[in-house]
Amino acid sequence: MKKEKLASLVVIIILTIGMIFTMGSRNNNNPKSVYEVFLDGERIGLVDNKESLLNMINQEQQDIKDKYNVNKVYPPNGFHIENYITYNEKISSAEEIYKKIQKQSDFTIEGYIISIKKQKTENEEEKTTKIYVLDDNVFKDAEKNLVLTFVDEDTYNAYMTNTQEEIKTTGSLIKHMEFAETVTIKEGYIPSSDKIFTDSKELTKYLLYGTTEQTSTYTVKQGDTLQSIAQASKLNVRELLIANPEYRAENAVLAIGDTVRNDIINPILNLYEEVKVIEDVEQAYTKTTITDSSLAYGKSEVVQNGVTGINRITQELRIINGERSQETNVIATQVIREMVEEITKVGQKQTYNWGGSRTGGYVDTGLDWGWPTNQGYIITTDYEYRWGSFHNALDISGTGCGSPIYATRPGTVVATYTACANTGWYGSMCGGSYGNYVVIKHENNFYTMNAHLYQNVQVSPGQTVQRGQVIGYMGSSGSSTGCHLHYGLSYGYPDNGGTWYNPWSMYR
Repeated sequence: MKKEKLASLVVIIILTIGMIFTMGSRNNNNPKSVYEVFLDGERIGLVDNKESLLNMINQEQQDIKDKYNVNKVYPPNGFHIENYITYNEKISSAEEIYKKIQKQSDFTIEGYIISIKKQKTENEEEKTTKIYVLDDNVFKDAEKNLVLTFVDEDTYNAYMTNTQEEIKTTGSLIKHMEFAETVTIKEGYIPSSDKIFTDSKELTKYLLYGTTEQTSTYTVKQGDTLQSIAQASKLNVRELLIANPEYRAENAVLAIGDTVRNDIINPILNLYEEVKVIEDVEQAYTKTTITDSSLAYGKSEVVQNGVTGINRITQELRIINGERSQETNVIATQVIREMVEEITKVGQKQTYNWGGSRTGGYVDTGLDWGWPTNQGYIITTDYEYRWGSFHNALDISGTGCGSPIYATRPGTVVATYTACANTGWYGSMCGGSYGNYVVIKHENNFYTMNAHLYQNVQVSPGQTVQRGQVIGYMGSSGSSTGCHLHYGLSYGYPDNGGTWYNPWSMYR
């Protein structure tokens, strides 16, 4: 009897324990609705109150609010939270999740994201630059300031209001203006640790130089001019004026102690202008020598003074960031003053043969120079600094793609290159950046470089050429932004021990 009672008691105890275990198990299996938190696709935990987490993020980031004068701080980009059902997984507190987020990423604030997309070119990959601002007017003001760096404000306002006056004699007007890049502006959340522009002047500098770092500057001393500062800085005056828009003309008065920016610009936004220009353009006079037996050998006499011509040329051209491109499209040419050639008599060398007759030649004084293109030309780049390096030639345009290029003096062709395509691009190194070219050696160890030609060069090395002979045709091969002739003058072989000279020295 006692054994039966003991067995019954054991059974009851086992059943009771089983019921307790079953009830506990059922309680643990009750579903619970919480929130699953992700950062950049990675799960970082569960939280039972979404609003508590968001409020903690906002409340704990007072430094960000003070720095940018905003009222609210948001989770990082890449933060994601969604409803989640769990039974017995660990639920983190809002503070625990906040600390994990704080270690892994940056909190954000509301603002504007400006994307500047640069299209792919033959020598550059597609590139997108992102700029952050809290107020989109900061970017719009900076964008306008950038334009006014390259364009006079009155001219800009007249263009924007469609009130430009037609050109009566000489002058210019803008036909079209746009940035080369695609700009999009959208509202979004900005990482608080990234550069956020709040000042339009600072953003203008960034758009112009591509950096927020300090640019190179020059402190004005007594006797300085914009021309002398530009020369010392390896810039031309136009480039110096672009970098310092407060100076509007080359003859601007400088004060001792003024700070002048003298760095090369590297714009994130590139301004293209299509411009109509009517200007009076000087046409260099050519020079000819004739022998005169009445003059002693080595003597010379100018019998007709040269006079530069003046052509009033109507043209359409592209201006890129304040500087004209290498090509211009001439619409009309009106001769204002005819060019008069300079004529010089030179003495003949006297020698005698066995028969007693006089023979011999004349001394080459280097005064016999023609012009390399047709008349009606434009000098698009002079013998000057450009983009931080010295442009040791004249860029001559305006006579059209395929127009003839002439030998400017008698000589011997010493080098040609014809392997480049007729159209190149800025930065191309085909032909050593010259594209297709002809090099001619003249008397007195002078050489002329004729570059960026079409492939159909008309001469070959070793060939003797005369002044005015066609040697090739104007093109845009090599490193070029349009049809033009790069005309260089060197004493000694070009780029190989020779010294470059200003070609104007032979025409003025």
